[in-house]
Amino acid sequence: MWRKLRIIVLLMILVTVLKQTWLDKADLDWNDNFYVVVYPINADGTPEVDRYIKTLTRADFEPIAEYFSDEAKRFGLNMRRPMEVQLGARVERRPPVPPEVASALKTIIWSLKFRYYAWKNSPKVAVTPKIRMYLLYYDPAIHNRLGHSTALSKGRVGYVNLFGSQAYHKKNAVILSHEMLHTLGATDKYDLSTTLPVYPDGYAEPEKSPRYPQDFAELMGGRIPVSDTQAEIPKNLGQTLIGDKTAFEIGWLKSTLKSTGGK
Repeated sequence: MWRKLRIIVLLMILVTVLKQTWLDKADLDWNDNFYVVVYPINADGTPEVDRYIKTLTRADFEPIAEYFSDEAKRFGLNMRRPMEVQLGARVERRPPVPPEVASALKTIIWSLKFRYYAWKNSPKVAVTPKIRMYLLYYDPAIHNRLGHSTALSKGRVGYVNLFGSQAYHKKNAVILSHEMLHTLGATDKYDLSTTLPVYPDGYAEPEKSPRYPQDFAELMGGRIPVSDTQAEIPKNLGQTLIGDKTAFEIGWLKSTLKSTGGK
């Protein structure tokens, strides 16, 4: 009896996963645009971050929507606004922290907890979103560095660590845009041990001659390569491009062999 019940439950889970996978792939046909909601969180509870969050408006995230619109045009996507970003209400409860040592089992457990958290902590917005990003803001006067951000393509949710200061607003937009693409299936294109972009997919202009210095960062490569051993963090989205491999992963290119992109 219990064995049959377990089998039925597992089959139901499998069907749900397969259905979600199919729906995720269908979304990447880009017949409709993606509505994204960003939920600000005061991660360290400081009054400074509180004040910063209170200043945020939807207009602060408009450059991200415009960036994706411009990049989509380079790849011939016939859609005026592939991404729309909505500012949701502030969320008080913090999401579960990703595991520091990410074994397969720990990652699976955390992802399930995170998706459950997102289900319970998603204040309504004007248009039901397909992507939910939780922005954990920290006071730069207290934190010199932030932990690694992460996002899931299954469930399309993101855990994004940012500095809660106007001085970091443009850099925050780069990090958020990077994580948004993770929810669409884009992969990192940098060496995790060195943070250097991996050639050629992590380079915005891999065919440039001479190769260095590059003028832009590939968004999923994360940095602007200036030599074989050095790369700079982009200051804003204007210093980044979406490369062919990333465009292929998110459905903007049917093949990486021939691209309508480039700069």
